[in-house]
Amino acid sequence: MIITMEHMNVLDKADEISQMILQSDIVYAYRDATHALQTDEEAQSLIKAFINIKEDYEEVQRFGHYHPDYREIMKKVRSTKRTMDMNAFVASFKRAERDLQRLLDDVSDYIAKSVSDKVMVPKEGLALTDTGCATGGCGTGGSCGCQAS
Repeated sequence: MIITMEHMNVLDKADEISQMILQSDIVYAYRDATHALQTDEEAQSLIKAFINIKEDYEEVQRFGHYHPDYREIMKKVRSTKRTMDMNAFVASFKRAERDLQRLLDDVSDYIAKSVSDKVMVPKEGLALTDTGCATGGCGTGGSCGCQAS
């Protein structure tokens, strides 16, 4: 591929957008939340407990309802996840992560729509929103069952 001046200009603009995103309040909040989560011993303990119970869950899933510990493990998974999610540092991190994903989705959508309204943009954070896939914005072209516009 031969790189022309036009390609170089597009790449320069992409670098500018990238730097603007990296210097945004949303990214700073995400970095702060990540650091706080990683340095909080209680949050790390809750995360490790959830990872451990998840391994048991995966073992139980192989056999489903027929596994003798199915109900017990399922209750433990829900309870452990709820406890982890209620931790202030975990909740703050998830909120910051969702905000950053929303920003990245919005920038991608804006760039795609600048090219054409027909361009489909996959949205990684769509599962984190209340609108869900039914909006047709998932980027699969309707193969997931949504109504692509």
